[in-house]
Parts: sequence; C-alpha cells; structure tokens
Amino acid sequence: MSGTLRQKSLIRRMLKDPRILICGALLLVVGLVAILAPYLAPHGYEAIDASVRLQARAEGYPLGTDHFGRDVLSRLIWGSRVTLIVSLGSVAVATIGGLFLGMLAAYYGGVVEAVFMRLIDAILCFPAILLAIFVVAFVGPDLRNIILTIGVLYIPRIARVAHAVTLVERTHEYVDAARAMGAFPQRIIWKSILPNIMAPVIVQMSLALGTAVLLESSLSFLGMGPPPPMPSWGRMVGQASAYMHLSPHAVIWPALTIAGTILALNVLGDALRDILDPRVSK
Repeated sequence: MSGTLRQKSLIRRMLKDPRILICGALLLVVGLVAILAPYLAPHGYEAIDASVRLQARAEGYPLGTDHFGRDVLSRLIWGSRVTLIVSLGSVAVATIGGLFLGMLAAYYGGVVEAVFMRLIDAILCFPAILLAIFVVAFVGPDLRNIILTIGVLYIPRIARVAHAVTLVERTHEYVDAARAMGAFPQRIIWKSILPNIMAPVIVQMSLALGTAVLLESSLSFLGMGPPPPMPSWGRMVGQASAYMHLSPHAVIWPALTIAGTILALNVLGDALRDILDPRVSK
C-alpha cells in the first residue's frame, strides 16, 4: 500500500472510531474554551462578591462560588488556559528532547548510546512528582520553569520510544541506500528515519499530555504551580479543600474537570495506539 493510500486508510479508521470522535470533541472544547476565555467567562477570575461566599448555586453563578465569593465557572474557564499552555509546552519540550536523544543514541550506538541512555535512566530513577517539587522549589514556580521541568521529566518516555523504533528503522534498506548515496547522518536521521517513526511517538505524546495535566495539577495543589492571580485547576482544588465540609462543590467541579481531561487524553492515546501501531492494527 502506497503512503498516500495508507494515510487515507488511517484517516478513515480514525473518523470511524467513537473514542477518537468523542474524546477529540471534548478536548477541542477545552481548547476553544481556553482560547475564548475572555469572552466565555461570565465574571473575572479575581472578581469577588462576598455576599455569596461558598454558595453551591446563586443567581449569576451556575456552578457556585468559592470561599472568597469568586465564580467557580469563570475560574474553571480561565484555568483551562494554564492547563493548555503547560501541557502543550511541556510535551513539546519532551518531544524535541526525546527525539534528539533517542534517535541519535539508536543511530550512532556505542559511546553515544551508552551516555544518552544512562542519562535517561538516571532521570527515570526519581519519582516524577518528587523531582518536579525539588526543581520547582529551587528555580521558582514560574510558568516557564514549570513547563521546562515537566518537559525534561518526560523526555525519557519519548526518548525510549524513539530509541526503540529507530533501532528497527536503521536496519532497513532505505537507510542503507541513503548511506550509499553519500547522505550525511543528520539528513538520514531527520529526513528519512523521523517520518517513519512518528506514529508511535504521536501516541506517546498524547499519553504524555495526560500525565502533564496531572503533574501540573499536583504542583498547583501543593502551592507550587503557576503563581497567582491566574487560576489553575489544581490550585482551585487545593484552596477549596479546606472548606470542603462546608461547600464541597468548589472541590468537585475542578476535580471532575481534571479527571475528565486526563481520561479523554488517555482514551485518545489508546485509540491512536490501536490504529497507528502496526502490531495491533488490522
């Protein structure tokens, strides 16, 4: 099957998979909400109305208010921006770093492979959340620092996938033909091998997005996320947890939002794996 026909077949299978359609639609809604937050939020994320503090539902506040009298719905809408920026930014960092380390290690082998893969193993030795807390506490809870920290922590996941598939691809005839024609190793890696290993990398990226959302929410819950006044879903849960016995809705709504987003990303990743992985695709 030619490359064009195979791509069309994959697109048709994706459009027929209800997991991709449903989860993709949900994630598209999250993305649009984040982009259009200034127009969709009924109130400012720092607007306070002390007369309706800790109300599960009040006029003009469909999801209730928190302990300061701030609108929960508006803060959920604005918080989606932080989640989108951190998750996409960190996965971009992880993908670039992981492809660089994994592909170079697999193609060159020898000392390069030993050094790069041991570096990856060293990062994997530490629990991600503990290492993230240590790094963020050291460099400060700035949005850029959080993106870089989470991205570096998930480089090994992308690198291992890139390393494994590059080991297979470098033995194929098209790589030998490129070498025989005098192509530079850099051109072979980025122009020939990279397009052929992107399917499993895309699957890993979709799964890494879910873990990035979870890690950012965990840091924010602990007070080490992006600094105020911009809200984040994890900080909303952390701040409202002290008042959960009085008004649990302020915890429930952001928690459900986090869980739903992560679930959609993980299900989407599973669906993409079933379609793109030649070992399981039919």
